[in-house]
Amino acid sequence: MEEARLACERTGEAARCFRDFRYRTRKSWSCERRVIGKAEYLPGKANPRFVVTNLSTRDADAQHLYEDLYCARGEMEKFIGNEFSRKPRRGEAQGCAEQNRIKEQQLGLFADRTSSATLRANQLRLYFSSFAYVLLHGLRRLGLTGTAFAKAQSTTIRLKLLKIGARLRLTARKVWLSFSEAYPYASDIAQILVTTHP
Repeated sequence: MEEARLACERTGEAARCFRDFRYRTRKSWSCERRVIGKAEYLPGKANPRFVVTNLSTRDADAQHLYEDLYCARGEMEKFIGNEFSRKPRRGEAQGCAEQNRIKEQQLGLFADRTSSATLRANQLRLYFSSFAYVLLHGLRRLGLTGTAFAKAQSTTIRLKLLKIGARLRLTARKVWLSFSEAYPYASDIAQILVTTHP
């Protein structure tokens, strides 16, 4: 930690150092395990982190394991494509990634609301939240390209584009969507409709 602190004081920017060591708890672990220590010092405060792993040093060195494997676990794009967030570069002293999609789903789409009395009810809530995430991801990928909302988080999309008042009028040939004259994102909605219409 001292090495990271000195580097931070010298440059005025965040600094990281990585160490690899073996550790065993007194009671809860049955054997000694590999631990990766990240000593990061931000201007004014320390930010240490530890990762326990069963990967050997041959499989991944400390910095690669932390930055490329551990930090990547929070990015759902690793499973569905890496369109919206870049992978952190080696040696970059910042958070694991620009956007953490799992946290976005928990906070923006209420995946953390599992307070029902039964497992099935909580599971259904998580299904709805996951389905909403997939829909918003598709909207972001297909409909919001070229708009100010192309990289917006789900909360922003929900509040500015979906949770709005509008009048819907159906005729035999058309669907009319009327917004308030004061609605600032009407042109974005029109572009989304043009982009997503086959």
